[in-house]
Amino acid sequence: MAARALEPWVLVCLGALLASWVAAGLEAVVIGEEHENITLPCGNVSGQRGLVTWYRNDSEPVFLLSSNSSLSPAKPRFSLANASSLHIKALSLEDEGNYTCWEVLNKTRWFQVWLQVASGPYHVEVNISTTGSLPNGTLYVAKGSQVDFTCSSSSWPLPMVEWLFQTPDSRPEPFGNNLTVSSFTLLLMSQNLQGNYTCLATNRLSGRHRKVTTELLVYSPPPSALQCWAEVLPASFMLQLTCLWDGGYPDPNFLWTEEPGGMILGTSKLGVERLNQSQLSDGKKFKCVGRHILGPESGVSCVVQIRSPSILSEPMKTCFVGGNVTLTCQVSGAYPRAKILWLRNLTQPEVLIQPSSHILITDNGQSSTLTIRNCSQDLDEGYYICRAQNPVGVREVDIWLSVKEPLNVVGIVGTIVSLLLLGLAIISGLMLYYSPAFCWKFGNTFREQDMGDVMVLVESEEEVEEEEDAAKEEEEEEEEANEREELPKELHKHCHIHRVTALVNGNVDLMGNGIQALQDDSSEQQSDITQEEDRPV
Repeated sequence: MAARALEPWVLVCLGALLASWVAAGLEAVVIGEEHENITLPCGNVSGQRGLVTWYRNDSEPVFLLSSNSSLSPAKPRFSLANASSLHIKALSLEDEGNYTCWEVLNKTRWFQVWLQVASGPYHVEVNISTTGSLPNGTLYVAKGSQVDFTCSSSSWPLPMVEWLFQTPDSRPEPFGNNLTVSSFTLLLMSQNLQGNYTCLATNRLSGRHRKVTTELLVYSPPPSALQCWAEVLPASFMLQLTCLWDGGYPDPNFLWTEEPGGMILGTSKLGVERLNQSQLSDGKKFKCVGRHILGPESGVSCVVQIRSPSILSEPMKTCFVGGNVTLTCQVSGAYPRAKILWLRNLTQPEVLIQPSSHILITDNGQSSTLTIRNCSQDLDEGYYICRAQNPVGVREVDIWLSVKEPLNVVGIVGTIVSLLLLGLAIISGLMLYYSPAFCWKFGNTFREQDMGDVMVLVESEEEVEEEEDAAKEEEEEEEEANEREELPKELHKHCHIHRVTALVNGNVDLMGNGIQALQDDSSEQQSDITQEEDRPV
């Protein structure tokens, strides 16, 4: 009862002392965390302790606990520790404030404690605007896009929030900090901004911090076009289908199917499938579909069509003994590329022809040539085989090589020239023999050039002949008619004899004299023939 009667007086005195104590700045500071336990010391005193009473300083002092066993604590959470300290269980934010310890031992002492309660940080929230997330939760954005970063947390007092960025081979790099919320924007994301982004929230009172790290990947679609092709594996002679879509990140997925029908051959990130010959036929098509995480959703595709080879070559070739000859083999339509081999059709056709000093083999794309030097009839004549093969099919062509002795070119040329001259002579003779008009014109040409005088004499005799013919009687006309019928034959005969003789001997004068003598003997008949020829038919 006495203690309770004294309580109002104690509180009044305690309030006055607290006011002076706060002004003097003698209070101690203790920081506790929400939901944790805390012990407030009653001064920094060792040794025997007196009667201790704890009060909380609000608008007026509030009794909490006393070492007097007759006084019950204000709440079960309050208890004494070490006979003087105030122990509080399960701190809450409402427990924050000023506390006073009043001790009575020989004299009265007062001790003030300022309790601060920190909470959090809890529930750190990170928001990154992305285009998608992987099954494992990793976020990714498209290269060149804009990305917004935001981080927040619940805490008392308000936390300090900051962003850290770290690539696999570098140290963390801060982006900035703010007391309540941290947000920033990155424009035109590039590959060097791919890495781990950490949001760190720190309670400035308790020093407790929490962080959330998010891995962000920067993806880019392949800039190039999808390519696919077929090739032959050198070791196994199998067909390998390859699909390539280069330049993107991450690598796309490839799907090979058989067309038509869409039968799946395989799926992989390498885009490579191997087929044996049982899966191949001429003209068969295979389709590759490439899909990237950034799209397009249906993917892109390309088609490969395989073909067996076709061969074009000359069936026969000729070589002269000691000379060189080249056999050519042209392959077309083969996909993948065909391998070209040369064989000799001897007792063992499968034995390949190997290059040597005697035989030279040259390959140029899908064309191959075999050159034989210094041809020999015994060694080189016969059949040669050009073989083109790929996993789709095999084609062969036979080439016959004939080796002959070289020809006498000089003798052949001489014979040809002789035959031409003989033919010319025969043609000239026939023309002279069967064409008297041509003979007469030819004779006149020579007379005009070299025998002008003879021409004058012949013309004078012709005039006399014409006058004599005019004076003859009518009874002689029948004889003259008969003579005119026989004269062309004789004239043709004599003219031919003289002209051929002169042409053979090369004597132009003689040829002209022969014509002149002939004309002297038959001047009268020639005049009549000339008149007869001038008449119209």
